Amino acid sequence: MFHVEHLTKPPMQLNSTNNPSLLFSFEEALFQGLPEDKGLFMPVQIPEIPKELIPQLDKYTFQEIAFQVAKALLNGEIPDKDLQKIIESAISFPAPVVMLDDHTAVLELFHGPSLAFKDFGARFMAKAMAYFNKETESDLIILVATSGDTGGAVAAGFYQTPGIQVVILYPSGKVSPLQEKQLTTLGENIHAFEVEGTFDDCQALVKEAFLDQTLRSKLRLSSANSINIARLIPQIFYYWEAYKQVSGMGKPVVFVVPSGNFGNLTAGLIAQKMGLPVHCFVAATNANDIIPEYLNTGLYNPQPSIPTLSNAMDVGNPSNFARILNLYGSTWNIIKDHITGYAFSDIETEQAMRQIFLHHNYIMDPHGAVGYLAWRKYQEKIKNEALGIIFETAHPAKFLEDVERILSQKIDIPYNLQSLQAKEKRSTPIAVNYLEFKMHLLEAFEKK
Repeated sequence: MFHVEHLTKPPMQLNSTNNPSLLFSFEEALFQGLPEDKGLFMPVQIPEIPKELIPQLDKYTFQEIAFQVAKALLNGEIPDKDLQKIIESAISFPAPVVMLDDHTAVLELFHGPSLAFKDFGARFMAKAMAYFNKETESDLIILVATSGDTGGAVAAGFYQTPGIQVVILYPSGKVSPLQEKQLTTLGENIHAFEVEGTFDDCQALVKEAFLDQTLRSKLRLSSANSINIARLIPQIFYYWEAYKQVSGMGKPVVFVVPSGNFGNLTAGLIAQKMGLPVHCFVAATNANDIIPEYLNTGLYNPQPSIPTLSNAMDVGNPSNFARILNLYGSTWNIIKDHITGYAFSDIETEQAMRQIFLHHNYIMDPHGAVGYLAWRKYQEKIKNEALGIIFETAHPAKFLEDVERILSQKIDIPYNLQSLQAKEKRSTPIAVNYLEFKMHLLEAFEKK
């Protein structure tokens, strides 16, 4: 059995990216979501997996690897027996690597219930919250802003979880029809708010709610976006799982990550700090090119988000940038040595989708296609010496209309998406107005 001993240090401690002197437990960070100083929670120390275990990864299952990585990070915060149950329940579907050619692979992260990579984080978080929440009488309110896949994954992950209510904010008209169905058709403890604005507007409403002490004195609030550290931890797992599957090829590994809020890439950077052998990370973005520009110039210049074909990446001010700075001491020269960034237009994305289908007989969604473009660009720099693992973050059927239009090809819709099409949408339309949003929350959830 792949086995990492508990460290002699205390259980996982976290601090704020804005104030390293304040310490929090994993449970506190899990439920608080954001520190009060507007920073983000980060581990005080990142443990290393013993080097001698890395060549043996191929002997272990995905669940065994996930358990040991989580165990190393949490270091006893959740007893091993309970943590193992959480992992077995949450990580119950595969993350296979598919080879397109000798130097290009795809990590398929869409085999969970909502057909998106965010299923890993949402399910782990739901199980962890349920574990810590089981002795508490008042409901926990999960606030989530989504640009596409997060909401569906959180809705599926938390659906019918006792003692937890989920509030999802999404930008009206800016998610795909099937994505919207995933957010708005479950009912019960899942509540959807359709915001007349952008994803950044949705995220701003969520952040303001967390910083509103009056609201927090009346409601127990937490987050399930990638700003919550519990979302990042399970995203670390599949970096190790992907490396395991290709380690026998003997090539340097480059992870190519379609990026919006940069939680997925941040998880990879943590995996690397834990000892995972990674040659480089490639951040692939659409027209929202804030991070590629930073990597090129050293200047971070957030902008209003631009709507694109790859809508889950339409983020103009990525929250997890603060975590990337934290990992590397805000040193631009070090960051750009670890991450290369490229940005592409919708026209280039459509061309790439056609090229992938023509040359590899593989149907890729728009986000993965942006990753494919970034890998091809990076290959020009390294002369084909590495293996690029492109993250395919969502099933192409989630973007059915665009994929079929671009490829002139009918694609199969998985059953769990087909079943949504006949269901009735239920959402509450709101303006970009925090006081209106706050009123809705208090009316729905405050104990009278």
